[in-house]
Amino acid sequence: MPALSLNDKMLESVAQRFRLLGEPMRLRILQALERGEKTVGEIVAALDGNQPNISSHLRALWDGGLLKRRRSGTSVYYSIADPTIFRLCDLVCRSAAREARAQLAELVPTRRRTGATN
Repeated sequence: MPALSLNDKMLESVAQRFRLLGEPMRLRILQALERGEKTVGEIVAALDGNQPNISSHLRALWDGGLLKRRRSGTSVYYSIADPTIFRLCDLVCRSAAREARAQLAELVPTRRRTGATN
């Protein structure tokens, strides 16, 4: 646990962020926005998704404070509001990769050299 002592309101806020990140499509949206802002249409095209579904996820991420948005004419542009989210994702991804490597190592027998010939 963190060194900070969090009150109930802060704990709920942290839990809400983790709930937002618990949906794979939302992680894909964040990944698509990592290099810069995009319109809703650009995000839909990049993720090969459907507009109503992606718009719903964009709204949730915006409501949760992870995205910012701006209007320009008829287009809505989304971008990352809190870049620290990528550090969190990186930590979790590295941990998952270590775990996957450890599980794979358990499945793959190691070869031992015996020095004997057949």
